[in-house]
Amino acid sequence: MDLSVMFFGADDASTVGHATKYDDILAITKAADRLGFTAVWTPERHFQQVGQVFPNPALLSAALAVATERIHVRAGSLVLPLHHPLRVAEDWAVVDNLSRGRTGVSVATGWHSKDFVLAPGAYEDRRERAFRDLALLRRLWAGEAVEFADGAGQPVTVTSQPRPYSDHLPLWTTTSGSPATWEAAGRTRTNILGATIGQTREELAGKIRAYRDAYDRAPEQPGSPARGTVTLMAHTYVGETDEHARERAGGPLKDYLRSYVAQTAANKGGGGRAAALSDEQLGTLAEFAFQRYLTWGSLLGSAETCRKSLADLADLGCDEVACFVDFGLGVNEVLAGLERLAELREDM
Repeated sequence: MDLSVMFFGADDASTVGHATKYDDILAITKAADRLGFTAVWTPERHFQQVGQVFPNPALLSAALAVATERIHVRAGSLVLPLHHPLRVAEDWAVVDNLSRGRTGVSVATGWHSKDFVLAPGAYEDRRERAFRDLALLRRLWAGEAVEFADGAGQPVTVTSQPRPYSDHLPLWTTTSGSPATWEAAGRTRTNILGATIGQTREELAGKIRAYRDAYDRAPEQPGSPARGTVTLMAHTYVGETDEHARERAGGPLKDYLRSYVAQTAANKGGGGRAAALSDEQLGTLAEFAFQRYLTWGSLLGSAETCRKSLADLADLGCDEVACFVDFGLGVNEVLAGLERLAELREDM
C-alpha cells in the first residue's frame, strides 16, 4: 500500500504567522520526500479559519516541486467550478514541468458557499460543471485545440501552453461520502480520493465495490489506468505507544474538529444545521469523534496499532492512505510521527 502525506489545514494563524506555516509545510514535505512517501497533497481553501495558507494548490505545489526530488505533488483538492479549465491546464503544466512529471490533481465540486465569492454563478450547478470541465481538462492536457469565447465575445480556438512534461494528467475525484460521487468517479475513470470518517467500515466497503464496478464498465479514457486508485484520507499520528499518541494528538485534533464544525455552520448552502450548537455541545461532539477515530479509520496510535489499521484498510480495497498530519500538532511532533510511520512501512 502506498502512503502519502496530506495537508488539510489547521487553524493556521493561531500561534504563528503564515510565513512560518509555509516553512513547516516545506520541512514536512522534504522529510516525506526523504523518507519515501508516495505523494504530498495540498488543498484549496478560501476565507476560513481552517486552511488559511492554502488558497492555491498549484502555486504551493510549484514551490514543493523544486524543493523535492521524487515525491509526487498533488492537489487534494482543486475546486474545479471556481476556475476556468484552461487556467487549470496551464498552471498544472507548469508544476508538471518543474517536477518532471510528478503531478496529480483531485477534482472537487466545492461545498462551502463562501468559497464561491470567486465564482458566484457557478455554485448551484457546481457538480455538473465539475464533471463537464474534468473531461475538458483531459482534452486540453492532451494538446487538443478547444474553442472558447474571447474578450469580444467571438469564438477563438486555443491550445493550452506550456505543454506539460507528462502525456496524461493523473486525476482523482474527491468525495465527501456520497455514493453518487463514488459511482461518477468510476464512470469517468478517475481515481478517487475519499476519507474514512463519517461512515462505517461496511458502508465504505460498499462504496468501493460500486466504484470498482462502475470503473470496469466505463469506456477507456485518455491516460486512465486499467484499475483506478482508491486513496483514503486518515488522521495520522504514530506515537511511541497508544497512550503517547492519544495524549499528544487528542487536544490538537479535538480543537481542529471544533474549528471544522464552526466552518460547516457558516455554510449558507448547508442549512446551518451546526449553527445552533453550544460550546458544550461542540466539545461533546469533538470528544465523540476523537474516540471514534481511535476505534476505526485513523492512524492514531502505536506502530503496532497503526500496522493493524493499514492492513484493515488494504483488506477493504484501499490502495493508498493519505495521512492527514496538520491538525494542530507542532512541526517537530509531525516529523517524529512520520519517521515512525516510515519505519512501520518498511517492516510491513
